[in-house]
Amino acid sequence: MLQDTLLSGVASLLSVLLVRWLSDPISGFTFLVLTWTAIAIAATVAGVLVSGSHKVMRRWATLSSSRRVLGAVFFKEIVLILVLAAGLVRLPSSALAVLAILSDAFFSGLLIFYIRFAVRIFSDNEADKVKMASARKNALVIGTGDASVALARELTAEYNVVGFLTDDQHLAGRVISDIVVFYADCQEKLDRLEWRLGGIDCVFFPRTQKGDMHAFFGEAKAREDSSAIPDGMSNAGQYVKRALDVVASFLLMLVFWPLAVLSAIAVKLEDGGPVLYKQERIGRNGRPFYILKFRSMRTDAEKAGAQLYSGEKDPRLTRVGAFLRAHHLDELPQLWNVFRGDMSFIGYRPERQVFINKIMKMNPRYRYLYQIRPGITSYATLYNGYTDTLEKMLTRLDLDLYYLRNHSMLFDARVLGLTFLSIIIGKKF
Repeated sequence: MLQDTLLSGVASLLSVLLVRWLSDPISGFTFLVLTWTAIAIAATVAGVLVSGSHKVMRRWATLSSSRRVLGAVFFKEIVLILVLAAGLVRLPSSALAVLAILSDAFFSGLLIFYIRFAVRIFSDNEADKVKMASARKNALVIGTGDASVALARELTAEYNVVGFLTDDQHLAGRVISDIVVFYADCQEKLDRLEWRLGGIDCVFFPRTQKGDMHAFFGEAKAREDSSAIPDGMSNAGQYVKRALDVVASFLLMLVFWPLAVLSAIAVKLEDGGPVLYKQERIGRNGRPFYILKFRSMRTDAEKAGAQLYSGEKDPRLTRVGAFLRAHHLDELPQLWNVFRGDMSFIGYRPERQVFINKIMKMNPRYRYLYQIRPGITSYATLYNGYTDTLEKMLTRLDLDLYYLRNHSMLFDARVLGLTFLSIIIGKKF
């Protein structure tokens, strides 16, 4: 009910702003905005109660919920029409009044149903798709011709076809049948591509081509320096992402410093121990750094050695720490890690060396993650939550590798959107 009411209020605000944009200056516009939005919110609450849309407990779109939501929106629009007819809110013309009602109904339905459908995709299809892709072996298909495309289609039933491979640089980056074309003209570049894709299990040749990598590459090319691990994102993307990290982390530190101070005082007053907790983690290019958090556990939490966090019922949590963890306030100091360049907002969750060693014994592909910065949040966290077992760590690695293969600014924006959506629907992670 709260979700639909807020979205409906935003829709009403957008509708009246649209009217202002299409009209001459309106006298008393600020009062008009406040009155229109307040009436719309009140009418939405009444419409929800009349239609009973709040009684459908599923947050995604179903036939029953859609019918009731449309009923609530219709009720709101009837109220707004009566308000306009009574002269409680005055618009410059009847045409603009009709536009306000129609745009209000359009934006209300659009926002409410978008969130509901997004929740459905987030809850079901997306997680299933990722898990399926993570469980399959990664395959490349040689060539870009009809035979290669047909072969890729056959393989998608059993393999995760991550790309076509060509030695024609002009074809690099093109998309054929929803599959990206990658360029490599020597074994060195193929090795780099393996890092880019988070591992390649097999390479398939169409029947029309000889299945031999030496024959495919032809004469050996000069080897390139591979001392630095390449980032999967383009150079332009890297610069933009880093610039956004710096600007956003600086602004958020300015905005949240009062909350950070209150959190620090609460931690100190509870048991007198240190406010900040720093722990060595392994970051980009395998370099260690100290991750910063507000201390949420007792000072002797790891006297028996490194232990995984076991969730909100972990007995080592302090009362203040449990609250900070539940609301993710313990991670506010990580804004400094982002500003310094140790981390990014979106990446993979950095781990301690002792646990990395355990993961590497089971799946050595963890090393591919070293080419990107670890993040405050990650694609894997959306589905895997906290990792309190080695099995969950291995599942998280599969999801992190999926993120690595799809690493881009657009994908990062999607992860941020899904994270925000998770917070809205109250998911714990």
